[in-house]
Amino acid sequence: MPRPSYPPHDFTCPYEHNCPYLDWMSTTWVLGEYRRADETYQEHLRIIDTMDAELSTALKRIRAVEKENAELKAKYIALHQRQFKANRKKDNDENSRDAENASDGGKKKRGAPVGHPGWFRDKPKYVDLTIEVSAPIICPHCQSRNLKPIEGVSEHLQEDIVLQPRPFVTRYLHHEAFCSRCNRPVVQAAEDELLNAPIGPVAKSAAIYLRYRIGMTYRKVQEVFRDLFGLKFVPASAVGFDRQAVVKGAAIYEDLREKIRASAVIHADETSWRNDGIGHFAWYAGNTDLAFFQIDRHRSTEVAQSILGCNFDGVLVADRYAAYNGTNAKARQSCLGHLITKAREINRELLLIEDAARDKKAEAFCDNIAAFFSNACSVGQELLSGSLQWNQAPLIEKQFLSELQKFCTGRLSYNPAETLRTSLIGKEQKNLFTFLRHPGVQPTNNQAEQSIRFLVIFRKIMFGTRSSSGLKTHSILPSLVLTAMRQGRHPREFLQTLLTSDTATAQAALYCNSS
Repeated sequence: MPRPSYPPHDFTCPYEHNCPYLDWMSTTWVLGEYRRADETYQEHLRIIDTMDAELSTALKRIRAVEKENAELKAKYIALHQRQFKANRKKDNDENSRDAENASDGGKKKRGAPVGHPGWFRDKPKYVDLTIEVSAPIICPHCQSRNLKPIEGVSEHLQEDIVLQPRPFVTRYLHHEAFCSRCNRPVVQAAEDELLNAPIGPVAKSAAIYLRYRIGMTYRKVQEVFRDLFGLKFVPASAVGFDRQAVVKGAAIYEDLREKIRASAVIHADETSWRNDGIGHFAWYAGNTDLAFFQIDRHRSTEVAQSILGCNFDGVLVADRYAAYNGTNAKARQSCLGHLITKAREINRELLLIEDAARDKKAEAFCDNIAAFFSNACSVGQELLSGSLQWNQAPLIEKQFLSELQKFCTGRLSYNPAETLRTSLIGKEQKNLFTFLRHPGVQPTNNQAEQSIRFLVIFRKIMFGTRSSSGLKTHSILPSLVLTAMRQGRHPREFLQTLLTSDTATAQAALYCNSS
């Protein structure tokens, strides 16, 4: 008879509570533990899955932090290297390689090229004094006394300066007249006379020139006049000279602002400045004929608009600083030199990152961009010099845009390089090659950087200003001095005219060579 598959419904196992096959454990308890173990196992699986996900997220974060740390280290080292150049000379092997490269048409050797005629000082156009010197009796070289006179003379021209041993004092005898309206006697100023001023216009203009062109402090200006000219005054008097010139030149300064706004091409830049310990900014706007400085508390669009206006009808050459967007310039040329420097800085940072974390694609991108814009700058200089015909500019621009699009294809994992790539293909791309659409526009902003360089050096010497009147002085006088130089006038002569003449005469003297 076959064995049934299921026991009868009323069957009861005699070993239900102590089964010999389970080491005398209860079968009911063992079954319950088995069922609870399955639930615990599933819970453990869920915990393991959760921990795996958290571990994966943590590993990704660690890799990102390691990459970020490597980039920050590279930025720090690159910044340190920019501040402190290596104090070493090239070894002999490097020098020999440089000589070979120079001979092969590579890096230029120092000095003039081989076969270049020497540079000599121009012969003076006039002679103030002639002194005849007798022939020597003793040879100045070997001390021999066996000398024989010969016919002929040798000419030697020597230029020197004349130092006035004392100030030149002029006494003015004024004939007076009585003014019934003022109810007092009045006098008029003679030519080159400053009424009620014990120091004359030549000394004052020279003191202003020494400060705002040569870059001397007030105390050094005082020492120069005391030691070389015998004219004594305190440093505060030199401050008074400046303020007198500022009062006389304020109207010309405002007129200069209007001429800047009406110019066809303007270069603009800004740098930091300190006034009584508070951060300010020195702004520059100008071209080859004009120069305008303004020191302001802010570095905002409002300041740019106060200089160039809200609708500048010309070409503005500047960096990519957004404050200049508010001027709504007719055309804008971004400084390609800044882009070259930026690409090289990013490339130096990449080279400092370990090979495993370095973005090779970004490295190649920076190399290509630096070389590309260097070539564009060379083309711009050829256009300005006339060695390249202007009718070729549209085709060159088309080729440049095509090359730039190839370089900027594909995203980059290194954030600074990706930011640069995005900006080059964005809405600012139209500002990259403006110099190929407008004649006379330079591809770089070197003109502004060289112009503002004086204030940068001046800031290191003077440590800024200390009052609002100082801000005004250091805005007006550098503007007038540099503009006079660009108009072909000597700054000291113009300053003397400014101090002794009315505004119209001084303005005509400033722009006498302007077109």
